[in-house]
Amino acid sequence: MGPQVDPVIAAERPPARTDVVVVGGGIIGLSTALFLARRGLSVTVCEKGDFVGEQSSRNWGWVRRMGRDPRELPLIVEAMRVWDGMNALVGADVGFRRTGILYLCDSEEDVDHHLDWLKRAGEFAFDSRLARGAELVDLLPGAARSWHAALYTASDGRAEPQKAASAIAHAAAADGAVLVAHCAVRDIETANGQVSAVITEHGRIDCQTVVVAGGVWSTKLLRRLNVRLPQLGVRASVLRTSPVAGGPNGAAWCKEFAYRKRLDGGYTIADGSQNRHDIGADSFRYFKDFVPMMRQEWGSFSLGLTPPPPTDARGETIFEQTRTLDPAPMDNRLQQTLADLQKAFPIFRGAKVEQSWAGMIDATPDAIPVISKVKSLPGLVIATGFSGHGFGIGPAAGRLAADLVTGAAPLVDPTAFRYERFIDGTRPRPTTGV
Repeated sequence: MGPQVDPVIAAERPPARTDVVVVGGGIIGLSTALFLARRGLSVTVCEKGDFVGEQSSRNWGWVRRMGRDPRELPLIVEAMRVWDGMNALVGADVGFRRTGILYLCDSEEDVDHHLDWLKRAGEFAFDSRLARGAELVDLLPGAARSWHAALYTASDGRAEPQKAASAIAHAAAADGAVLVAHCAVRDIETANGQVSAVITEHGRIDCQTVVVAGGVWSTKLLRRLNVRLPQLGVRASVLRTSPVAGGPNGAAWCKEFAYRKRLDGGYTIADGSQNRHDIGADSFRYFKDFVPMMRQEWGSFSLGLTPPPPTDARGETIFEQTRTLDPAPMDNRLQQTLADLQKAFPIFRGAKVEQSWAGMIDATPDAIPVISKVKSLPGLVIATGFSGHGFGIGPAAGRLAADLVTGAAPLVDPTAFRYERFIDGTRPRPTTGV
């Protein structure tokens, strides 16, 4: 089972008509709904399972600018501003704290890699810098080993995935958005060449715009419209510990592990370098799209086999047959990760593992999201493919999606996030962040 999430009170049934339907009840879809509702539009969010049940509650909880693809940097800067005011925006403590993030370096080669990022980040490097020697020791209290150096950003932070998106949901509902759980969108209808309605398991909803923010499910829904979006699922495993008194603050990454201190005093811990892709039909469908990424990141993921996916049957769609995607965590890998962390920080030897889980990251071939209108189908907006970067950037991504829906001046230039980059040959090669 996934982590325990603050509950979201949902409506029993969707309305017959709304201005905008948002498909997907994670942090991207809910942030979009919040900003649309605050602009006076009627919004309905349809979630096939429980709100915040998938990757939005299963991620590391990092809110970082450091190490991001340069194309994402303007958007994460805006997201950090939203996070700074998030408690006031949603009326709850979502755990956001600017406690700093470290990327730990074992060698001068690692340092050169991070210096390259600083150069590419340019004006967006802000306070990111190298830390060495005594300063680094002070940033890692209780460490039993030393590192060559670290890229350090004091202004980066952390928040609580099991609280944040739920709080955004409550705020959106308070502003008039209708949130409907266990309401799978089966199809999107068109009339006269533009979006006209969605068909849900509970009936039809007439609308002018649909925002598809369904994470790994987005590709499957868009395929029903003959909209080809290359996207694959990547399984990432996480564990959380009991409170650890005197442990390091903030968050850090190295090749063996990544940690993030939680609001409850425990830690969220993950493998810093290894995720898993379970081979399925989409692996072959989008193989050519992902070849450059596979060549570049070959050592950072493993392959497995996934059971055959469900098919539409008994009057249900695949979206109804899998209400919540709850993949099994890679427990052997997590045990090794925890052992490596305990070796580096002996203070963790007394920590109890409270829970482990896995989530499915929605990855694109160039590792940046699609936040875009679709030129060939007016009324369709896509907000998906966040490639493991979605939690921190989510509030600003929702704001940008709302801008695209309403025709307002966009929060940032959305060109890099265009859907058409996958069909017009303008998609750039992936770049490494961490």
